[in-house]
Amino acid sequence: MSNPPNPVVSASASTGVPSEPILIARDLSKIYHDGTRQLEVLDGADLTVSPGEIISIVGASGVGKSTLLHLLGALDKPSRGTISLHGQQLQNLDGRQMASVRARSIGFIFQFHHLLSEFTALENVMIPGMILGESTDTLKSRAVERLKLLGLEDRMEHRPVKLSGGEQQRVALARALVNNPDMILADEPTGNLDTDTAETVINLLWNNVRENHKCLVIVTHDQDIARRADRCLRLRDKKLVPEE
Repeated sequence: MSNPPNPVVSASASTGVPSEPILIARDLSKIYHDGTRQLEVLDGADLTVSPGEIISIVGASGVGKSTLLHLLGALDKPSRGTISLHGQQLQNLDGRQMASVRARSIGFIFQFHHLLSEFTALENVMIPGMILGESTDTLKSRAVERLKLLGLEDRMEHRPVKLSGGEQQRVALARALVNNPDMILADEPTGNLDTDTAETVINLLWNNVRENHKCLVIVTHDQDIARRADRCLRLRDKKLVPEE
């Protein structure tokens, strides 16, 4: 894989690139309770991500990488700590507010797609905009554009069961990008892809972040992908530390 261009992480009057971090997470802790037992997955994890920046997160299986993404993406709330997305404190939001933030500002790419089986590829991509009540015509046009960009113009009316694993992952990527989110969270997005499809997915993600001054946090076991990021962090002992 070729190296992407250097990130843009600060602003200037001439470029107009925002200088404030998109994401600031401080002292994150997550404790799960099971009857009289409790399991602490995170304890004091910190993360700051700036516009145009790509962060990779590595670590052994089961250490809490997916849990961390769920917290950053307002899918769950921390037991302790704060998460600020463009200054908005996510841990203080109720369920409806969190859903709105997810649809408007956060794009998710999961290893196993999570496409809705009863909807076509095009309808799956349109879902985040539908949650926000967007105009169907405007949303459909944007969804079609994203799918064409990923080489899926002939597969838009197919339901997930008729798509290959690589095609489903590209649909999931189009869905994550359809609302032009400020932050993209990817959990092993290339884990089930062939080399060429993985390269397509990674290049599109990298280019989107660089060109639009968004940010990406990607969990991966692929060392090549991890090294391509601006910073590689390891989740170890319930905290994020720089990868050596």
